[in-house]
Amino acid sequence: MSLPIATSKGAATRELIVERAFAIARRNGLEGLSIGELANAVGMSKSGVFAHFGSREDLQLSVLEWTAGRFTEIVVRPALAQPRGLRRLRAIVSGWFDWVLMHEEGCVILAAAGEYDGRPGLMRDRIVGWLGQWNVQLVKAVSHCIESGELAADTDPELMAFELAALADGLHNTRLIDPTRAEEMARRSFERLIRSYSP
Repeated sequence: MSLPIATSKGAATRELIVERAFAIARRNGLEGLSIGELANAVGMSKSGVFAHFGSREDLQLSVLEWTAGRFTEIVVRPALAQPRGLRRLRAIVSGWFDWVLMHEEGCVILAAAGEYDGRPGLMRDRIVGWLGQWNVQLVKAVSHCIESGELAADTDPELMAFELAALADGLHNTRLIDPTRAEEMARRSFERLIRSYSP
């Protein structure tokens, strides 16, 4: 009977550590994750934190996966509850923009893409893999809009997915430069993009 309780407690502790690490990564980036700062944040020793992770890279990967899981719950699942077509695409983009704006420090994954762009390795591979999967979902959502006749038949789904990603990236960066207008410009740009592809 004690083993499930111990396992459950260990999983809860690991979840707490990853959640606090996520908060630090938002502020300092994944490369800025300090075991010492994290240990202080969770009230544990450094060795106690390391007991849950084999290495600093394991911790970083766990934060990345945890972030992707939150993105799925907050952005993807609600959007998939919408019918295929423009309503779903709008929900995806609106949720995506909200996600970028949710924290003052921005999106951990978009920031990590910049951090690891020129650094081959497992972290970069995971980020590229996640972004690739997300791009597939965007292409699929645009394709559904074409099939429903809500976007022009000659719309290039891959090009539009690229443009949507550029808008989210632009919002991520512009909120630092002009936080009062960043969201408005991103949403106006999205509406302009939709109009440009209207049938």
